[in-house]
Amino acid sequence: MNQPTSVIDKEIPDVQNSQDTRHIPIDKVGIKDIRHPVVVRDRSGGEQHTVANFNMYVSLPHNFKGTHMSRFVEILNNHEYEITVESFKRMITEMTHLLDAESGHVEMSFPYFINKAAPVSGVKSLMDYEVSFIGEISAGQPSVLVKIVVPVTSLCPCSKKISDRGAHNQRSHITVKVKTIDFVWIEEIIDAVERVASCELYGLLKRPDEKYVTEYAYDNPKFVEDIVRDVAIEFNRDERISSYVVESENFESIHNHSAYAMLSHDKESAG
Repeated sequence: MNQPTSVIDKEIPDVQNSQDTRHIPIDKVGIKDIRHPVVVRDRSGGEQHTVANFNMYVSLPHNFKGTHMSRFVEILNNHEYEITVESFKRMITEMTHLLDAESGHVEMSFPYFINKAAPVSGVKSLMDYEVSFIGEISAGQPSVLVKIVVPVTSLCPCSKKISDRGAHNQRSHITVKVKTIDFVWIEEIIDAVERVASCELYGLLKRPDEKYVTEYAYDNPKFVEDIVRDVAIEFNRDERISSYVVESENFESIHNHSAYAMLSHDKESAG
């Protein structure tokens, strides 16, 4: 049923753009937990079509009542984003421009898959990693952090030293946030982290593989302190990484709590 012309032509008030008299600016206002398909390039030369979860915010001056929430969704739906650090920066810039904001913040999290071969049998399977791009823009300057959660095996050096038979081990999560000054593959960051673990994880293992990873971890015991320091050494060697935060959490197999360590370093500030 068609609406009367008088209704269509009637101006609809823009409440969000109206004046606010409380004189209190808001640091972040926007939308959370919106899912949208994205395309991510991988090191093998292919593309991964995945679904990302977005949080999108801008600052709001004290004199505006609200922001235009629909415009966040427009940004996602008007473009077929092939996601890289550079395209993510452009997205943040576009968002603040469209919403006439001085600063903005976007978080995008998605599962990323790597086809890994088992160490002995060579059987291949997919391993998934939780990857996030965290971007901010202020005074027209965008910056992006790449965050990756890398699950690994850790074996306790103390348990190995004091026990006559075996040592306790556990699954650990190594979480890294890196800022780069040149292109770095997601796989390269994951490789650097997995190299320093007691042992890396695999999606599928045959019995010879299970024997291998058990003995490999036993020969490479690591405390959480060892893990974060060894990851830091890897990142310090990579000139493309300008700053980083490394966290390690061991989900203890003999305690009802986790062991945790964190360190951070900004190469630019350190000179």
